[in-house]
Amino acid sequence: MHTDSYIIMGIGGFFIILSLVIFLWAWRKQRTYGDPLSRHEDLRNFLGYWPELVEPIGLRAGGCVAVLLGVAMIILGIILLFWV
Repeated sequence: MHTDSYIIMGIGGFFIILSLVIFLWAWRKQRTYGDPLSRHEDLRNFLGYWPELVEPIGLRAGGCVAVLLGVAMIILGIILLFWV
């Protein structure tokens, strides 16, 4: 009967792990953004405008959403575990 609660908490844990991966991806992307090749003006224009790249700020926002969703699902699973 409690398996539904455990499944919800497991999905919440998955979202928290996913947010850690997203935060690490954003950190790596921000660290490598100032590549030595981009110091040349023509390469900087190419890298800055085309192709469109995922910005580290957007990745961090997605990571925050994943953390909030994961924590909410874990809390919901705990509530359902003790309530039902």
